[in-house]
Amino acid sequence: MFLFVKIFVIAFLAAVVFTNFAKKIAWRHKVLDLPGTDPARKVHRDPKPLLGGLGVILAFDLVSLFLYQTEPILRQNIPFNSMLAIWLGSIVLAVGGILDDAKNLKPYQQIIFPLIAVLLVVFSGMEVPHISNPFGGKISLAGFEVAGISVIGAAFIFAWLLGMIYTSKFLDGLDGLDGSISFVAALSLFALSFTPQVMQPYTAILAIALAGAVFGFLIFNWYPSRIFLGESGSTFLGFILGILAIISGGKVATAFLVMGVPILDVAWVILRRIFSGQSPFKADRLHLHFRLLDLGLSHKQTVGIFVLFSAVFGGTAVLLQSFGKFLSVLILLVVMLCFGLFVVYLSRRRQIKAGLTGR
Repeated sequence: MFLFVKIFVIAFLAAVVFTNFAKKIAWRHKVLDLPGTDPARKVHRDPKPLLGGLGVILAFDLVSLFLYQTEPILRQNIPFNSMLAIWLGSIVLAVGGILDDAKNLKPYQQIIFPLIAVLLVVFSGMEVPHISNPFGGKISLAGFEVAGISVIGAAFIFAWLLGMIYTSKFLDGLDGLDGSISFVAALSLFALSFTPQVMQPYTAILAIALAGAVFGFLIFNWYPSRIFLGESGSTFLGFILGILAIISGGKVATAFLVMGVPILDVAWVILRRIFSGQSPFKADRLHLHFRLLDLGLSHKQTVGIFVLFSAVFGGTAVLLQSFGKFLSVLILLVVMLCFGLFVVYLSRRRQIKAGLTGR
């Protein structure tokens, strides 16, 4: 266990150093998030440096690179091509994030970098041979292959990682929100790695390294923040969490439960935009965290609600078997539906009252 404590501390310290460096670079080159550019969505009042995600990426990549050289258990269980895809994919996301933060890319330009990162993973040979069947046994994703790669498995990885990337990206709307939930997710995957039915210390090594890197960044990002994740950080967190769920043997249900609230929130908002004839990438205040703020909750209270949901369902995912997780997913769907309807009801009631009083 001392090894994991050491990894966490080293990743934490590395992230603190790199995030502080990224903050200085962002200020020097004016890579800033200006509140006046989108007053409807941006709740901060002062310019904030972006590029904070570089601190997380550099810390995780360098620590994991060192560990891959020094810990035989990583080399024995995770092929080099898979780790290379993680490192190269994170670099691609970092480059794309820097360009977007500096130049404000269009949505069709932004998606190029996540697509490249995900395809690197798919063609690295990383695979999900099966996923757990909630009613017992496993669901095979093997089948028709092209160049030795399962088409069904590759399609699953592609959709899963891209979905995780955009969930994390859209979640990054409040100080500490994306980082805190990612921290809980990393710890949940770390704990899951030691359960009797999994027992994967190599997954635990990468998960605790990620947790340490994220925690080092959060020192600068908790409300009121001194730096934002930026595009590179928000996309990377979804990318690496999705990969850790794959590496741990297709434990997608666990990651889904931890990220369940933001995943369902993003899905709901995107569908609502599409059915309203709007771009799914349009920026607005439909996301749950903005609605909670509009209801009068404080910044910390809003983030706390999200973290509480993630921690409860994350702990549930670690403790329960496949069918229990399936039931938990159903419960999560019902809870989110009821909670979402209640928030919408309160929002409209507030709007009606404001209209009646002329405010």
